[in-house]
Amino acid sequence: MTESLTPHDIGMTGSRVTTDKGKIIRVRAGSAEVPIYSGQVHGRTRFTVAYYHGGRRVRKTFGNLAVAKLEARRAAMLIQNGQTHNLDLGPSARTEYVAVRGLLEPLGIPLVAAVQEYVAARKLLDGAPLLATVEEHARRGRGVARVMGVAEAVEECIRAKAQDGASLCYQQSLRCDLGRFAAAFTGPILEVRSDQIDDWLRSQKVGPCRRNGLLTSVKTLFSFARSRSYLPKNERTEAQALGKVKLPDKDVEIFTPDQFRAVLAAAEPEIIPYLAIAGFAGLRCAEVCRLDWGAIDLERRTIEIRATQAKTASRRIVPVSDNLAAWLRPYVSRGPVVTDPPVDRRIRPTAKRAGIRWPHNVLRHSFISYRIALVKSADQVALEAGNSPAIIFKHYRELVTEEQARGWFSIVRP
Repeated sequence: MTESLTPHDIGMTGSRVTTDKGKIIRVRAGSAEVPIYSGQVHGRTRFTVAYYHGGRRVRKTFGNLAVAKLEARRAAMLIQNGQTHNLDLGPSARTEYVAVRGLLEPLGIPLVAAVQEYVAARKLLDGAPLLATVEEHARRGRGVARVMGVAEAVEECIRAKAQDGASLCYQQSLRCDLGRFAAAFTGPILEVRSDQIDDWLRSQKVGPCRRNGLLTSVKTLFSFARSRSYLPKNERTEAQALGKVKLPDKDVEIFTPDQFRAVLAAAEPEIIPYLAIAGFAGLRCAEVCRLDWGAIDLERRTIEIRATQAKTASRRIVPVSDNLAAWLRPYVSRGPVVTDPPVDRRIRPTAKRAGIRWPHNVLRHSFISYRIALVKSADQVALEAGNSPAIIFKHYRELVTEEQARGWFSIVRP
């Protein structure tokens, strides 16, 4: 606000006094301005007049506001009249000075404060363009509803997946992967860059497949954060900028009918249902372990894999072959199919007794290979196995003959 002053109070014509919201009194004479700061010193209110003279900052403190105003008016008039170093400028420099003051006036920022802030920002940017950096920051922040820390975003993401019906296995896997990520990134998720994510992935000392799994989990987190407006909604996330590691092609190892027949003959009765379902229906190990006898209908010859049981969180129906029905019929009961997990610890000793090496995921690989040879449709086998047609076509097509496939699905109880 502008104070109403009498000629006696002013002491000099042409000056005026304003008070801003920060309780700083500003005394002006033309385009020149001198501030008066108030504060408590030993319980008494003191008034400080601050300005530049002769290239040095001048600070004078008074116990009386009227006296402080007189000093401020005197200094402002000196500055306006060009009698101090501040305005000891040539015509061109003075024009620039007045223009700069005009630019800063709507913002209420003193010239010295603006220059100090500019210099500090340029130092932090280490040569990067200031305006471009600010524009990028403003662009990235546009549409962001809340600044969310990485750890907070992880917890919220996992809770959301649980509420959406994700399997417990998937939740545990996500918590493991994202817990490692949150431990490395303690700041806001908005500030995490793709190169930092890439460096973190490379530092984990894991194989290509596991590294791709970690990246998938991080992408899930960033997509969730974008959906919640913790990241800009109309831009791809920093995680999406990263591609997966190309995995080397591996030969799919399968059993011959005779080998599987030998494994079944050496197996203990408790694990026969597991082996039969994995080999003749192609369920994953974890899917069989989560399977209940109520999901197996031997009359309709189907196995229902519920979304909460499947790796892909998608319900699917798997056909039961004649030989699988025969293997399962003596064991049909209530409750879980696998009563003594982890069943995989009992598989390799069984194969060893049969004199056979047990390759990774061999029963699922065997089922898919023999099934596609029999039905001649990658799409159909993909639906039954819960996989993509592209993967089925690439890895399993033409590994065995139709005759060998018939032999596989002809393995029956002795």
